[in-house]
Amino acid sequence: MSETSETNTFPWGPATGVGSMPGGDAREAAKTVTGSFEDFPYLAELPARGPGADMIGRSLGLLVEMYAHVEPSGWRISDRPGRDTRRARSWLGEDLDALEEFTQGYEGVLKVQAVGPWTLAAALERRNGEAALGDPGACRDLAGSLAEGLRGHLAEVRRRAPGARVVLQLDEPSLTAVLRGQVRTASGYRTHRAVDRQVVESTLRDLVAVNEGQGPVVVHSCAPGVPFALLRRAGVAGVSFDFSLLTERDEEAIGEAVEGGTKLFAGVVGSVDGPLSDPGGSVMGVRTLWRRLGLSPGILAESVVVTPTCGLAGASPAYARAALAHCAKAARSLADNPE
Repeated sequence: MSETSETNTFPWGPATGVGSMPGGDAREAAKTVTGSFEDFPYLAELPARGPGADMIGRSLGLLVEMYAHVEPSGWRISDRPGRDTRRARSWLGEDLDALEEFTQGYEGVLKVQAVGPWTLAAALERRNGEAALGDPGACRDLAGSLAEGLRGHLAEVRRRAPGARVVLQLDEPSLTAVLRGQVRTASGYRTHRAVDRQVVESTLRDLVAVNEGQGPVVVHSCAPGVPFALLRRAGVAGVSFDFSLLTERDEEAIGEAVEGGTKLFAGVVGSVDGPLSDPGGSVMGVRTLWRRLGLSPGILAESVVVTPTCGLAGASPAYARAALAHCAKAARSLADNPE
């Protein structure tokens, strides 16, 4: 199935979250997420529990025949699974247990998140302390191991929620820095060479294929300069981004993405504690952009999923609950008043 037809026929929900939540109670997080988004819940991440629950450690725990442990400087490749790998897998198991409990009989769309291959390569250290990003062979091995691990993870999610249509979100906040040669070396004095765009695109295409025939893949980045066109060429069905970071340079790529059937996950609700505007005000910028691009108001609600700007791990539990509820209300406002 082509990217466009897959995106147009898939029963996307109107609003969802990005990934992380505050606190360390898996049941509470699953209850909040499934209660906030009846049409598009997601598997919450709880990084406050410590290393292994953070997004990098959690995704490293999914790897097949590759292992990592925590050093003072971050995650580093290991020869064998150790305490940190076991902890990451144990917490993921807890989170899946909680999600399964609160999605009994659920038959809608369900999102799971993992760190994408390029952000993982920028974060994971080789034995010499330098990022895997600096070694093309290490990047290939890492991407292959991640693809294999994700296949198993997605199969497990579908086993626990058999009625759900599973969306895979790849978190790639370092992607733009990888493409621009802005990822610093261990010394901090130099940067790693920019990775060829075709290599980046090809690797992402291989990861998108992991969920092929089962559900679409979305890429999330809360950094400026999201490469919309590259992601579309890689077969990504949706792009999740911080709406406040868009510039005029992004507008043409966004217009082309919408016309090509790409789903926009517009991060319009703040991800740390602060005042929440009225729901209509939160999506005012989306409506304005739509008019400026000359896009039809009739396709606005079906083209956009409303989300927070990024994960909510840095928010208070009360604000996180309010932000998720606000996303759902803002999405209703967008559907009711596209103009």
